[in-house]
Parts: sequence; structure tokens; C-alpha cells
Amino acid sequence: MKNMGFRWFGLNDDAIKLEEIKQIPGTTQVVGALYDVPVGEVWPEEKIKALKDEVEAAGLKLEVIESVNIHDDIKIGLPSRDKYIENYKQTIKNLAKYGIKVICYNFMPVFDWLRTNLHYQLADGSNVMEFEEKLVEKSPEEIIKDVQENSNGYILPGWEPERLAEIKRLFDAYKDVDAEKLTENLKYFLDEIIPVCEEYDVRMAMHPDDPPRPLFGLPRIYKNRDDMVAIEELHESRYNGFTICTGSLGENPDNDVPAIVREFVGKDRAPFIHVRNIKHMGNGNFHESAHLSSEGSLDIYEIMKALHDEGFDGYIRPDHGRNIWGEDGRPGYGLYDRALGIAYLNGLWEAIDKEEK
Repeated sequence: MKNMGFRWFGLNDDAIKLEEIKQIPGTTQVVGALYDVPVGEVWPEEKIKALKDEVEAAGLKLEVIESVNIHDDIKIGLPSRDKYIENYKQTIKNLAKYGIKVICYNFMPVFDWLRTNLHYQLADGSNVMEFEEKLVEKSPEEIIKDVQENSNGYILPGWEPERLAEIKRLFDAYKDVDAEKLTENLKYFLDEIIPVCEEYDVRMAMHPDDPPRPLFGLPRIYKNRDDMVAIEELHESRYNGFTICTGSLGENPDNDVPAIVREFVGKDRAPFIHVRNIKHMGNGNFHESAHLSSEGSLDIYEIMKALHDEGFDGYIRPDHGRNIWGEDGRPGYGLYDRALGIAYLNGLWEAIDKEEK
């Protein structure tokens, strides 16, 4: 696959080196971001250039950003949103100047993703992240404390301390925002930025809710195929697209992930794909797993075949993996198991490609 990527958190906050990523066969892209720019502020050109130069010096490409996060005032629909939307437009323009083609983002209130255990031990001795429904009965403050104490000292994406320090204020601010209102606010945002994306050739790729269900009374609006159709209709443009995350959508066993891939890749609305596997444990509980189909509940072969059959030529990366071989870094984002994931995905792709020739 020509656009196989690997998420990287930068020189200052990632134990993995770009030179190590370069050694993963078939890997050409780094999926990166600026993590030191406050949410809502314009991404400065000089910082974008510095990141691109670092990546290219290692012999890799930087064409996907994950993520340019959306300020809460935009999601809530406050009058101040217009200022933050103007900043977002300028960030799109700045990224386009340095060759960025896709921006992955999400529209989830408060929590970008949620797990109740960051170190669930598997039978093989490795550990992964887990979600157990009953533990969501804890207060948000208790869950935040658990995550921060078990993140091995790393700041996890979507769990930035300065934002979570305002958790009570955020919950209060979202109290009148239901799914309908959140959808209206997404439309307002898309109507403003998509014309800029079209002019500068940068595609937006919305990430699914994770897990794909309401939590703590907060609405979720990208949970399944019907939600995707509704979001598509908010602003008809190939620049209003999706990140299809197989794990996030697959966390609901009712979602037919290969069918979703076929539909939205087939109509050119999914420029970015995250592939990972998860294991259902019943009652809404799941844990993450190795990428191999037999290790989880998702058929990764069928997902890759759907991508191949629909002529997918966008960007793809392995997603959360296990901690293996003594590695003890940022949960879900180790080097070794994601590298194995890339090897597996590339192997499937080559086999499918040769079968069909």
C-alpha cells in the first residue's frame, strides 16, 4: 500500500524515533500533529514547517494531520465559535502550504475516547486497553484520575490536562447540547470550512465516536452507517469525509465494518482509514487485541478486501496495538505491535492484489 502510515507524537513526546518508523517495511507516511499549540489557536507556519522538515529528513512523508482539534465553543455553539472557526480556516491554509492533504478530527464532547483499563493483560502476557461498561458508573473525575495515573507519564491524545482540569465547567457547558444540537453545530462548522478545504485541496476526515455510544449523558453523533449518511448530507462535498476507524465502529457488534468500508470508500468519502482489531467480551465490554483476525472479533481480511475491491488509494495506518516484548510506552501506541500490524496489513494487501490479477 503506497500510503501506509504510522502515528507519531513528535520528538519531545514520543519514545519512538523516526528512524525506527522508517525501518518498518512498506511505511511511507508519518501521521503527525502539533501538540504544543492550544486548541483553537492558529497553527503557526514555522512550526508546521519544522515538523515537515523533521519527517522528510528521515525519508518519510507528512500528508495527514491527526488531529486539528475542534474548540469546545464550536461544538457547544457559543457566539465565540466564529473566532475559533476563522482560526481553523487559517490553520487549514497554513497546512495546505506545506503539502497536507487530510485532516483527521472528531466532534465528540469532552472525551475524545474512553477506556476503563489501560493495561488489561492478555493470555500471551501482553497488555492492551479495555472498556468495561460497569466501570463507566464511576464519576468522570474518577475515570480521568485513573487514566492519568496509568498512562506511563505520557499525555494521551484527547486527555490534555489543561482541558480536563475544566471538566466540571465543560459538563455544565454541554448540559443543553443534545444530539440534534451537536449535529446543528457540526453543520455550522462544515458550512464554514469546507469551501476553504475545496479551495486549498485539504480533505476533512471525521473520526467515529469511541466507544460508539452516549456516555455520561453526552451525545454521540458518529456511531454507525446511518450517522455517516446524515453527516455526509450536512454538506455535500468529497472534502466532507470520514476517517473509518475499524476498531471504533467495530466496538458495536451491530456495525458491519466491511460493508461500511465498501459504501463510503466506494463513493470517495473516506480518505483515511485506521485498522485495528478488538475482542468483544459481551454486555458492551471489549478489549483491544493484535491485528490478526483470529485474535479479535473483526475480520481484518474482509476489511482489507473491501478496501482493495473499492480501489482505495488514500491513507491508512494501524491503530492501537498491544504492549509487547518489554515495551512500556504510551498505551496503545508502542512501536513493536503496530509494526507487526503494518506487516500483516501489507501482507493481506499483497495476497488480495495477486489473487485478483
